[in-house]
Amino acid sequence: MRRSATRPSPVFLGLLGVTLLGATLLAFDAPFAAQRVGDATIIDFDSRTVLGTIGVVALVLGGWAVSLTLHEFGHAFVAYRGGDASVATKGYLTLDIRRYTDPMLSLALPLLLLAIGGIPLPGGAVWINRGALRTRAVAAAVSLAGPLANLAVGMALIVLITAVSMPVGLQIGLSYLAMVQVLAFVLNMLPVPGLDGYGALEPYLSPRARELGAKARPWAPLALFALIIGVPGVGTAFWTLSDTVYGLLGGDVDVARAGFSAFMFWR
Repeated sequence: MRRSATRPSPVFLGLLGVTLLGATLLAFDAPFAAQRVGDATIIDFDSRTVLGTIGVVALVLGGWAVSLTLHEFGHAFVAYRGGDASVATKGYLTLDIRRYTDPMLSLALPLLLLAIGGIPLPGGAVWINRGALRTRAVAAAVSLAGPLANLAVGMALIVLITAVSMPVGLQIGLSYLAMVQVLAFVLNMLPVPGLDGYGALEPYLSPRARELGAKARPWAPLALFALIIGVPGVGTAFWTLSDTVYGLLGGDVDVARAGFSAFMFWR
């Protein structure tokens, strides 16, 4: 593998810079007046600071864009190791989000959906030469690599939050960013055509089932998003499952929800 094929792109470094800028702002000012009392974080939701709000928005949007890139890179890297050398020539290993289909679909639309609804809908995609993959197990692993990248990022953030003493504002922002990763993992693992959970099952399905899945792939994720937002029972089940997974990983759901409230500042 050529070194240039895997060198992080300036775009990725720029997104990382936006994330770090948001973290720096939150280190100086929390989005809400808050204080630590023992192991608990007491937050005054009736207060709001401009600098802290800008910080949490920059941290979450920048961090989500970074994780979108890592998600797609995970697909490409496993595909490369599994036999598809074309992903390197397509630039999928450069951590450049522009390489993953269209910038509007890969970056702008997922960021917009996260901003208006708090749902981390999947973004772009890497085009894998499935015929070059060695086995069905490799094909399934390619699909699983993306959501597992989100899970790894979320777990790393939770460990950081629990292991390091940090300002309350930074704790709030990182907690919600970690929650977004868990949400993305849970959502992507659903066996819905167009999502990675279905992609992991697809190699083992009959030709007729794969044909039906291919027809549903363009609209099924958006239909799922509409159900989560528009049908209370579906939305409640999704949020409850995500909260449960987040808690099992060691995250503080209440602090993450405070981050959600800070991020959705117009509500």
